Amino acid sequence: MTSITTTPDTSVIAALRRLRGRATLGDVVSATGMPDHEAEGALKSLLETHRGHLEVADSGDLLYQFDPKLIERDAEPFWTRLRRGAWSAFKVGFKVWTAVMLVVYFAIFVLILIAIMLRGSDDRGFGGRGGFSLGDFFILHWLLGSRGWDRRGLYYGDSYARRLPKDARPPFYKKVFAFIFGPEEPKPTQLQKDRTVLQLIQARKGVLTSSELIEHTGLTVEDAEEEMGRLTGAYGGDPQVSEAGEVVYAFPELMKSAHGKVRARAPKPTWMRLEYPKKLTGNSAGSNWGIGLMNGFNLTMATAMGLLPGLTAAGQGLPPLDPIIFYGLGVVPFTFSGLFYAIPLVRSFGLGGENRGRLRRNIRRLLVGLVYSRSVGTVRWIPVADAIRHVNRALKDQQVPPKTILWELERLAAEFDAEVEAEDEGFRYRFPAIRETFVEAELMRRLLKLEDQRLGPIVYATSDTAAEASQRDLDAFDRELERAEVDLSRYLPSPTRVGYEEDFEVVMEPVAARTRTRSRRVPRRPPSQWR
Repeated sequence: MTSITTTPDTSVIAALRRLRGRATLGDVVSATGMPDHEAEGALKSLLETHRGHLEVADSGDLLYQFDPKLIERDAEPFWTRLRRGAWSAFKVGFKVWTAVMLVVYFAIFVLILIAIMLRGSDDRGFGGRGGFSLGDFFILHWLLGSRGWDRRGLYYGDSYARRLPKDARPPFYKKVFAFIFGPEEPKPTQLQKDRTVLQLIQARKGVLTSSELIEHTGLTVEDAEEEMGRLTGAYGGDPQVSEAGEVVYAFPELMKSAHGKVRARAPKPTWMRLEYPKKLTGNSAGSNWGIGLMNGFNLTMATAMGLLPGLTAAGQGLPPLDPIIFYGLGVVPFTFSGLFYAIPLVRSFGLGGENRGRLRRNIRRLLVGLVYSRSVGTVRWIPVADAIRHVNRALKDQQVPPKTILWELERLAAEFDAEVEAEDEGFRYRFPAIRETFVEAELMRRLLKLEDQRLGPIVYATSDTAAEASQRDLDAFDRELERAEVDLSRYLPSPTRVGYEEDFEVVMEPVAARTRTRSRRVPRRPPSQWR
């Protein structure tokens, strides 16, 4: 259940600023005089709205770590907002201009050609071959969008359109906009993005750690801790410190249902959610050719009928061409048609950088799969050669520099404080911390039993007698043995499989998307940027 966003308590914010964003619950209670339950609620609320996460202090207490400036999570620099707003306004304006220019001028030029051809047919007789046939009208009808101009909804590209029912596929004009500006970028709400994470929490019996979130999202450790802090504030999370000092997050409210025990299937792990290379337009080749020829026709006619005659007359000292013809049929459509080609050309220069970023994220996700497969169960070493081989096998149709793979592996090793050894063949890495966090989460699940909504045994009480304390020590020893024997294999789905997931699947309804759990390969030939 999402919490209702309220105005943060100013006294808590002021106290955190004085404490430079780093405080325990006791620090905030002392600084504000608030009751501890109110202070704890205020801190969790701030975790939802401001950048921050939870750590474990040396004393074993929970430590709230916020940005010293108490920056809000959605805060953006002014110039970033300005650039985005300017580009958005330009896109809207150019789309309106496109709807008028491309179609109206295409129709005008076609009518002019019809008139020329009809005049030619009159000169040659009615049976001449210069007339305008019925087939030409069918072509015009298709180009103008036979499905109508009133259909709503976003267009994420041809792969998206193929998944829709035939009568609901987007009209041609949306493909025209995609040709210029690219397919619409999915903009899921925070609730939509949280959907699969909540499903993961429920599948893990209401208990989750940042390492388990990384298994699902591929986030860095720092970003995963930030995200767990936000989820704690948004969905009534209760952070716990395990006996080994790990922060484990419990979400009891997500495990309550009016329909009995909550059961959920874990979503796909991050190595089965790779990103496809981004395409320039997202259209099929046929659509791009049709759009390009349509604009090329306008460009040619504008040059031949208005621009070239006007410039020729001016160059030869002849009487100037009628301004309506020169500007109306020459300069204006020529300028529009030139921009129509220039905008996607300029966008293509940034497409390489975008796809390199996607490739790096895919490499990280694949390495997360390899590291987790050798760490969650029995902790094993990962030689660099194995990592390179694993990534190249999964991305065999793409050029993956070994240096990039090594760099991403070193980043993972630094984030998880991995052990490193040097061999004759190179370095190898070992990630025992990952298994430790999974074990602590599993033991917390057994302790809390949130799926049954009842508490497990008490770990410590100040009223213990000597005999009770001795028994608890024996129980603690048994739990240490349990840590070594706990089976975590069910929390590592499909460690050897690799899959892709389209961006738009996050925001589409399951029925409309018609998605199926399957592995898909990258095409053998890298797709053209112009598709």
